[in-house]
This record gives sequence, C-alpha cells and structure tokens, in this order.
Amino acid sequence: MSKSLRLICALLLAAALFTGGYLTAQNKFATPHTIIHVSLIQWKAGVSDADKQKALDGVKDLAAKIPGIKNVWLKVSRMQPRDYHAAFVIEFEDRAAAEAYAEHPAHAEWSKFFLSIREASISPQISN
Repeated sequence: MSKSLRLICALLLAAALFTGGYLTAQNKFATPHTIIHVSLIQWKAGVSDADKQKALDGVKDLAAKIPGIKNVWLKVSRMQPRDYHAAFVIEFEDRAAAEAYAEHPAHAEWSKFFLSIREASISPQISN
C-alpha cells in the first residue's frame, strides 16, 4: 500500500470517527404521548410530618392499585412557587388512564385524607 493511499485511508477513518462521535453526542429527546399530572401542595398549618409523608406515600399506593400509572415522582429538588411545600408527579399511559385515576375508588379514599391536610394545591396535566 502506497504512502498516499495510507494517508487517504487514515483521513477517511478519522473523518468517520469524528462524524460518528458528533452524531452520538447530539442531544436526543422524545415527545411521548403519556399524560403527566403535576401536583404542587401547600400543607395546612400544624400538619404533622407523619401525615405529610402518609399523603405522599399514598401516591405510591395509588400507583400500585390503579391501572395505567407508569411512573411517580415524590422527591422535590426545587419548589416554585416558593410558598408551596411539596409536590408529586404521576405519569399516565394515556388520557383514558388519567380519567380512570380520577374516578377510581382508591383515589377517592386517598383524596379524603389528602384534602383534609392540604391548604391548597395546583394540579395541571400535561401531554403532547
């Protein structure tokens, strides 16, 4: 193999490696068709930490009981607006699952307790 042919092969290999690395490093994201339910919570004054935790643990219990719930998030790393104290997120497979959650007897039972200890909440649902 001649020196110039080796140089051309090396340059082609370098270009292929560079292109492969560039394409691999691109930011890839998806636009899923699930429903995200976000709840920001203000607790009533005097609510115990145990009751707050019971309400949040109840979200996990709902996920175990109600079909169509894919994921839950319970830990807050930053709150805004700042006058809210806690949050949770539920990801539903689709609109039908979100609607079934709202009407499910387990949700109704959990809501009785939750509404008794929360001052206010904001709960938008987001989808693509």
